[in-house]
Formats: sequence, C-alpha cells, structure tokens
Amino acid sequence: MNCPAASIRLALNGEQPGEEYPRFHGYWLVLARLLWIALAVLILILYLFGFPAAFRYYKSFCIGAGCDGPQLTPGQFLILSEHGFSLDIFAVYNLAFEFIFVAVWFLVAVVIFWRKSHERLAWFVSLMLLTFGATFPDPLDSLASEQPVWSWPVNIVLFMGIVTLVICFFLFPNGHFVPRWTRLIALFWILWNVYWLISTGFLSNPGPWLLSFLVLLGFGILVQIYRYRRISNAIQRQQTKWAVYGFSIAILGFLLLSIGDHAFSLHLKLNPFLTLVINPAYYIIMLFIPVSISIAILRSHLWDIDMLINRTLVYGLLTAILALFYIGLIIILQFLLRSIINQNNDVAIVVSTLIIAALFQPLRRRIQQIIDRRFYRRKYDTARTIAAFSSALRQEVDLNQLSEHLLSVVQETMQPTHVSLWLRHPEPSRNQNTHLIQHNEKEE
Repeated sequence: MNCPAASIRLALNGEQPGEEYPRFHGYWLVLARLLWIALAVLILILYLFGFPAAFRYYKSFCIGAGCDGPQLTPGQFLILSEHGFSLDIFAVYNLAFEFIFVAVWFLVAVVIFWRKSHERLAWFVSLMLLTFGATFPDPLDSLASEQPVWSWPVNIVLFMGIVTLVICFFLFPNGHFVPRWTRLIALFWILWNVYWLISTGFLSNPGPWLLSFLVLLGFGILVQIYRYRRISNAIQRQQTKWAVYGFSIAILGFLLLSIGDHAFSLHLKLNPFLTLVINPAYYIIMLFIPVSISIAILRSHLWDIDMLINRTLVYGLLTAILALFYIGLIIILQFLLRSIINQNNDVAIVVSTLIIAALFQPLRRRIQQIIDRRFYRRKYDTARTIAAFSSALRQEVDLNQLSEHLLSVVQETMQPTHVSLWLRHPEPSRNQNTHLIQHNEKEE
C-alpha cells in the first residue's frame, strides 16, 4: 500500500546566542600572555629541582608519631623488601604518578592557552590549571622543605593556584561576575590570601584559612546553580555540566579515598601494599578536573555529557546497591549455614554471586527508570509518547486521525512555537499511466 508522503515544518524555539566572551586586546593581551608564560617557565624550573628533592624525600624513612604517608616507616620497608621492593623503586613508583598528574594538568593548560588565550575566561582557567595542578603533588613541598630559598617561588605558585581555583567558580562559564557583587568576594579572597602569604607564612596555621576556603567554595557552587538556572544559555549549561561533572567525580573520589585511608590507617601501617594503591589513586581521580574543563572550554562533544551523567548515576547506584547487598547476603548465608555445614564460606559466596547475577539486569532497568523520571523527565515523557504513537501507528488507518495524532506527538515532544503538516498526494506510477493511455486508445 502506497502511503502519501508527508513533510513537516517546525518553527522551533531557537536558542538566543549568548553574549560574546570578554577578550584581551592590544597591550593587555601581550601582558596576559607574558605573565602566563613566565609562570609556566617558573613552574618548569621548580619541578626541575623539585623532582630530585622529592626522590630524596621518598628514599628517607618516616620515624616517630604521625607517619601516615607518603614516606615509609622502617617496618613498612621491611615488608616491601621481602618482595623485592627497594627504596629506589618506591620513590620512582610514586614520582611516576606525580609526573603523569603534573604533565596532564600542564598540557591541558597549554592547549587551552594556545587555542584561546585571547579569551579572558579561557586564559584564567588555563592559569588555574597551570598553577593549581603544580601545587597538588609533593615535589614542590619537598623542594621548599629541603631548600628554604625556594619557599617564596613555591608559595607564589601555590597562592596563584588557590586564588584562581575559587574565583573560577564565580567566572565560569562566560567570564563575567554574576551577580556583579561577587567581584567583592573575589577581591576579599585575594586580599585574604595575600595576608596569609605575607604576614604568617602561607598556610602556616591553616585552620581559619581552610574554613574560609570551604565557605567560599560552597558559595561558588551556589553561584553556579544560580547561573545555570537563571543566566546561562544552552551551550553554557552544557559547559557547566562538564565542569561540575569533573569536579564532582574528583571531589567524591578524593573524599572516599580519604575516608578509607583514615578508616584503615592501622592496617595501612601494617600492609604498605595498600599505600601503593591508595596514594596513586588520589592523583588519578583528580585528572577528571582538567579533562572535563578542557572539553567545556574547547566546546567539543558538549552534548555527550547528558548520556555520561545518566550512565554514571545508573551504574554508580547499581554498583553501590549490589555491593552492599552482596556483603549482606554473604554475612546472612554464613550465619544460616553455620549450623548445617562446616565449610560455609565458599557456599555463601557462590550463592550470593548467583543471586547478584540474577538481580543485575532487573535492578539496572529499575534504577534507569527512576533516574529518568527524576532527573530526565522530559526525555522520559518523550520516550513514552513516541512509544505510544508507534503502537497506535500500527492500528490507525484513518489519515485524518493519523495526522492529528502526529501533530500532537510533535507538539508534546519537541514543543515548537508552530507546527504545520503538508500532505502531498502520490503521483501516479508508470504502470498506471500506461494503463490510462491504453484505455483511452481503446475508447477512441
């Protein structure tokens, strides 16, 4: 059956183009680039001397109270030496992850600077990645502790990294302070850190400073929520999602590692192999920040973030629920089987594994539905509407009813400002034309 061809024209609500990002011009552009390059050269020099200092730091033992890493205690070294680990291997192992961390942050900063240094926000974000990424690992601290002459350059880089990190929350994603009075908060943060840098030695007594840092960071998150809901356009919202996604994964992973590190501190002292896993994990998890920010700034694959967030929520919740359920099953089955058979550990593990395998797909689908309904309501309603239309399409034969149904589906799912449906009657086929010609010839 030949159906008439249909053409649908939609006048959609187009996104208004966002305001132009502020840029450097003339001498300001030259000055900004020279400042960035000077800091990059300073950081390279610091790490040129910092890595040897960190190597010597890792090769020395931690003796006395408060030895919770990253140095080894003599007892931990005896355990590692029994498995062929030397202090040189331990130092190189830790420095390798620190080098990867610094290299990724540095290279991402260079790429953003190279491509968008004329934009103020891109320049500022690249400066934050350059300086904060340099101060997170141990080599600069080791250099300042071993050779105090390097303390001031190290503190300057640390000052720049901490200040730019907080201010980025008030500038992202368009480079303007929104609301405008937040620039006063940025000014206070700069002066507050200058005070700590000059008067007391930077972070020498970190209690009040840490409290102010956490308060302003939390306030910056509230500003980002306000901008997302009231100010940002579609592209800027996707940029915000990417940046928040990277920071959320990094902060959550950092907190979980810190909790595990403190919860098993005694076991870590007895088993240094866990330290070989946890310490590098801190650096790996923090790499989410520069990668996500680079995607947000360079604006590549922005629209993939919705699917990525969805999958992270689904499989993160699924993993947590199954892990808790698995542990609970093993404990309960061991308690129940203790009076029946002696070797109950293997049986409990096998039975628990089979139950978890059976629950995986149904639980995943259920969590997916809950998350779609809660966080992706429009997408969830759209999928349900299209599924209902597909079902009705198999049974509907009335063209007028089908047209009305199609228009209602488009209106509900895409929400355009105007919808019009134009139906073109099918042209007669070649066989029909030949038949008509022959029929006319017979009549003549």
